Amino acid sequence: MSQLQPAATFTLGGDPDWMAVSEDAVWVSISSLNRVTRLFAATNKADVSFTVHDPCSGLVASFGSIWIPSCGDHSLMRANLRTAEIESTIPVPPADSEGCIAAGAGSIWIASAASGSLARIDPQNNSAITRIEIPSGSYCPVFADGFVWITSTEHSVLSKVDPSTNKVVGEIAVGRNPRFATAGAGAVWTLNQGDGTISRVDTATSRLVATIEAGLSGHGGEIAFGFGSVWVTLIGTPVTRIDAMTNSITRQWIGTGGDSIRAGFGSLWLTHLKAGLVWRLDPEKL
Repeated sequence: MSQLQPAATFTLGGDPDWMAVSEDAVWVSISSLNRVTRLFAATNKADVSFTVHDPCSGLVASFGSIWIPSCGDHSLMRANLRTAEIESTIPVPPADSEGCIAAGAGSIWIASAASGSLARIDPQNNSAITRIEIPSGSYCPVFADGFVWITSTEHSVLSKVDPSTNKVVGEIAVGRNPRFATAGAGAVWTLNQGDGTISRVDTATSRLVATIEAGLSGHGGEIAFGFGSVWVTLIGTPVTRIDAMTNSITRQWIGTGGDSIRAGFGSLWLTHLKAGLVWRLDPEKL
């Protein structure tokens, strides 16, 4: 990692972790500082922050808002993307501090109980309109190709939820203890904390089509898709690049940094959680 020269470095303090990409910015949550900060892509400056009690379990930008699970308030917060003002507090708790939140089919989706419950939030009235029974230990929903896909760390499966019926319509066995997931290139990709592999599930057939040995087992980390590649981060192994055409690792960087990763604005965005930094990297140099 010491060989890479970031295009920009944001010194934020605390433990910057979850990130989300909006039309003009990258948003990052800092749980130890009870803060969410906007990184304006055009200027490479952190231009606004607002308070959220222990933000956790992901961020998503959609419906003109940034949506932030709060482990401190056991709620889902909604803030305006332009003004960064809190618009609503929705009494739906995140199921776990380590998870995801997704947008799709006119809704926001968040796992709301470790026992197995997926909450569907209506952004028109800021309320949960249904709760869907899913396998226990499910924490990370992503939306892809018309369905919600959610990993179960406990059962090592990827569940497929049909928004038209609000029911689970499939369960696909993946690597051991999947936690984080991303979508791209006609697939959902899961980061499997138990065995360090990456699973690729074809969204058209709902079949596991590849298992990639990545050596990325353990707590934490994250996974994102962009620039024809899957990008994975884990503290100690800050960046791993997987070619979506060949399902193979093309580069892997070892060193300090890592824990959250996103692609946007022609760049890769990587947190250095332990140093309070966010790096903006040129994917052409990776």
